Amino acid sequence: MAQTLKEFLEENHLTLNDNAKLLFEKLGLPIDVLKDLEEKYGKSDKMSKSKHNTVDPDEMIEKYGADTVRLYILFAAPPQNSFDWIDSGIEGAHRFLKRVWNFVLDKAAEIKDVTYSKEDFKNLPEEDQKLRRKLHQTIKKVNEDITKEYQFNTAIAAIMELVNELTSYEGNNKKVLKEAVENLLLLLSPFTPFIADELWREIGNTGFTIQQKFPEPDEEALIEKTKEIPVQINGKVRGKVVVPADADEETVKNAAFENENIKKWIEGKEIVKVIFIKGKILNIVVKG
Repeated sequence: MAQTLKEFLEENHLTLNDNAKLLFEKLGLPIDVLKDLEEKYGKSDKMSKSKHNTVDPDEMIEKYGADTVRLYILFAAPPQNSFDWIDSGIEGAHRFLKRVWNFVLDKAAEIKDVTYSKEDFKNLPEEDQKLRRKLHQTIKKVNEDITKEYQFNTAIAAIMELVNELTSYEGNNKKVLKEAVENLLLLLSPFTPFIADELWREIGNTGFTIQQKFPEPDEEALIEKTKEIPVQINGKVRGKVVVPADADEETVKNAAFENENIKKWIEGKEIVKVIFIKGKILNIVVKG
């Protein structure tokens, strides 16, 4: 009886990674079907010289670039742990860096000649405060993760969250944007120095990122001065209001009653009760 592919792999202690790649090459089979086969017939194994399943770093660097390889290795697991080399993982790191690259190049012309100081960040609107708060929260976390615990993976995860916030920024404050982009590149620099340096110069700076002081958080920016509170009508979110971070029920209620999106759901109806969780949510129960 003919063996299945899975039985053959198990009997010969093979996995569908470099061993299978070698097998496919010898048989003249297309390599691009390996991913589908791996999902169906067996997972990859831990990299080990004894199992002949290590990844050639030169090959990966040639394909993706040194920054991508470095970012993926540091993001995949804490430095004290081993990890599975997964193609989709390094491809994800590559997509992330392309996203950063494209975003910064897209914004470079409008922020290239922009300068800023701490005085420029007083009395900002909520959208600008939100981005600065996320930026300085990230700076604080990255500093803690890489200096105290060497948790490069969680530091990189925090930077990825910052990029999400940055790319969804809808404000138009060039000083806030320049601060965020500059500090993003400095945070990335220990992990992806080549890309960071290239983009550093694209946004109007000189020299290398390694010559710059590593970012430190602005403690004032970390303070949440306002909050966006969702307002529910009979359990369904019908709008949001921005209020002081320590706003009490009466303040949030008044803001909700003045909100046009909320008004149409409560006009002409009897308010049965109001449920308020400070800093979290306002739920108005109506009938009629």
